[in-house]
Amino acid sequence: MADYSEYQHLRIEVAEGVATITIPVVGSVGRVQAAVHREVSRIWAALGQDDEVRSVLVTGTGADFYQSADLGGLKAIPGIPKEEAFTLLQRMLEEGRDIVYGLVNLDKPVVAAINGTAAGGGLAVALLADISVAAHEAQLVDPHVVFGLAAGDHAAMVWPLLCGLAKSKLYLLTSDPVDGREAERIGLVSLAVPAGEVLGVAGRYASRLAAAPPHAVRFTKRALNQWLRLGGLAAFDYSVALEGLNFFGAELREAVDRAAP
Repeated sequence: MADYSEYQHLRIEVAEGVATITIPVVGSVGRVQAAVHREVSRIWAALGQDDEVRSVLVTGTGADFYQSADLGGLKAIPGIPKEEAFTLLQRMLEEGRDIVYGLVNLDKPVVAAINGTAAGGGLAVALLADISVAAHEAQLVDPHVVFGLAAGDHAAMVWPLLCGLAKSKLYLLTSDPVDGREAERIGLVSLAVPAGEVLGVAGRYASRLAAAPPHAVRFTKRALNQWLRLGGLAAFDYSVALEGLNFFGAELREAVDRAAP
């Protein structure tokens, strides 16, 4: 079994070929947010190298699946000197890329048990899982636009493939949340089930995939993910660059000021 001791925030358990990753509630402490985001960005490569892992089950804690940022953290960015903001932006974008392409390039199947709110990097994890099981009341939200940012990282790459341009524009341009039932209806997630059944249903899929012929599963995933790679070529770097521009404009500051209590 691989050594996961460097992961101080994620809970990682491996049993019968399934690696279960539990993401903690991040809260509003910036250094904790940053540390969890870093771990989420790195875990996929580590799982790929663990010969005991044949499938992955990822879930959250309490009312959250994973929200990678909050209003307080965004509010601080406009006050950071430009050179420091540039460095921060590079780190955030590199980690965002590692989350997106870490999931795309991991041949082992990933099942998401979306127990609660998924936003930011958490939404990328939820939607890039190979099978996504959401609670009926789970909230999936891309808050970029409401915070004065272009919808970068996974959104322009992934959403049109899952639910088409019309629904993508509806939810990405407005930052309106999608609950689990609607997410299943429009094809954004695989299944929506009652909250008490999410982990059980997702766990059974993870176990089935761990027991399935590994190369058949992995090669099928690799082939299907060519569509995501094409989406990445079309939109990933472009959307990330546009999001980065917003970090140096006035709209971010104005948006977080409006949203501040």
